[in-house]
Amino acid sequence: MTSLAFSKTKRSAFSLVELVVVVLIIGILAAVAAPRMFRTAEDARDAATKASLSVIRDSIERYKSEIGKYPEEANIETNLKTYIRGPFPSVQTPSVPKEHRNNTVVANDGDPIASFTGTAGWAYNESTGEFVVNHDSCKSW
Repeated sequence: MTSLAFSKTKRSAFSLVELVVVVLIIGILAAVAAPRMFRTAEDARDAATKASLSVIRDSIERYKSEIGKYPEEANIETNLKTYIRGPFPSVQTPSVPKEHRNNTVVANDGDPIASFTGTAGWAYNESTGEFVVNHDSCKSW
């Protein structure tokens, strides 16, 4: 008879166990989702660097088609100024060390560019027009 009386009473609140279970589930979901959200910012920086790389490569090719030769490494920023709106792009990807995240260009006469030197953000071969991120982690870009 006591079980019948208990089932007819109305509950007006959640029990402590129910609240603990809900908080645990929310915590597990947050632990799974948080790394994905933080990786999103890194993916955006990768995409920005790839977009900058594409713009610079297109600018180099436009320069060559109009002038007849690839721009010199020493003056590449000045030579491409008419093709690139705003300041010369920087490497932004977190795939490279911080000292490589800049907009400086280093000459590299490898064909194709295979070894990377210094802390410049970009590497450029003025005889072939190849332009890449100056770090091994971005070789395939």
